[in-house]
Amino acid sequence: MKSILHQSTVLVLNRNWQAIHVKTPAEAFCMMATGAASGLDVQGDDSISPLKWDDWLKLTIREEDQMVNTPRGAVRVPTVIVASNYAKIPLCRPRFGARGIWERDGGICQYTGRKLAPGEGNIDHVVPRSRGGASSWENCVLSHRSVNEKKADRLPHEAGLRLLRKPDVPRALPATMLIRNLHGIRDWQRFLAPFTDRAA
Repeated sequence: MKSILHQSTVLVLNRNWQAIHVKTPAEAFCMMATGAASGLDVQGDDSISPLKWDDWLKLTIREEDQMVNTPRGAVRVPTVIVASNYAKIPLCRPRFGARGIWERDGGICQYTGRKLAPGEGNIDHVVPRSRGGASSWENCVLSHRSVNEKKADRLPHEAGLRLLRKPDVPRALPATMLIRNLHGIRDWQRFLAPFTDRAA
């Protein structure tokens, strides 16, 4: 099991308080200690205070907080930090893989147009790997399991199938849209609010 210091549980905001990245507590502590970021002391829904490293070290540990022990004593693990000198929102592409293809194709079978429930679809290589097809954005689509089984190691036209659209590399999106609150951290929600349906 990963140590708390090495889990991606710290949301990084730019200096305009827009979500741009996720870091581990170890990375967040380094950023705070060097002055590259401030930690946000979030007290419920009403109070948020950005704190520099020296002030962060003095924070009391609350029951709901995660903490790490250091030679100087226990230190609260931040849930959100603010980068001091970065104002942009970087553009990112989804990572290639099953989740990225599912998102690019909108959860829709690219042969039937049917909206798929989780577990109903899998990834089809348009040109099968057995025939030299690559595992790439341009050759992989979301397909209903039964359609993929029917297609087997044939090209779509050989199986009587037709793609809804040619697969391609997804366009870059603001990093905020690709951040997932996989650990269900309450303090993140206010910063992911425009994209809460995509955050969990």
